[in-house]
Amino acid sequence: MSTTPRATSAVPGEPPHLGSVLAHHPVLAKSFGELYGAFWNSDVLSARLKEIARMRNARVTECGFCRNVRFDKALSQGLGEAIVDEIDWGYETSDKLTDAEKAVLKFTDAFIHDPELLTDDARAALERHLTPEQIAELGLGLTLFLALAKALITMGLEPEEMERTVLPTPAPAEPVA
Repeated sequence: MSTTPRATSAVPGEPPHLGSVLAHHPVLAKSFGELYGAFWNSDVLSARLKEIARMRNARVTECGFCRNVRFDKALSQGLGEAIVDEIDWGYETSDKLTDAEKAVLKFTDAFIHDPELLTDDARAALERHLTPEQIAELGLGLTLFLALAKALITMGLEPEEMERTVLPTPAPAEPVA
């Protein structure tokens, strides 16, 4: 966890956090907010599967903020801490995760670590449970999750300590004019 800020806040009197750092470039910050909100509000892939992939990314990248945030939409779809606890090494043998969730986790590992992890069997499992449109959305989500985790870590924007926090699922921002 990196808690020493390496970026400055653009908001006078406010400590550096992702929003206050991105405020240095409001147009890009708003565009990012539109994309992130649109991703989370698309129902092509369930919020539960998105959150499972995000939690795996958080565990692999060791992003303290990401590991402790939960989005309410995924919770309303039945994603509880008993399932989140299974999103660790050895998830393949979990009896609490569905086959679709395991396929998403395998794809997530291949995305983060090594594309060779997406073996023919793993790819077939993914395609059995997800449509091409869902796989595309998952890939975009993983891109966003990995980028956000790395940004928070590299810029030192993780909190010193953080309790488990439930946040509203990100909503789309107003379009950039």
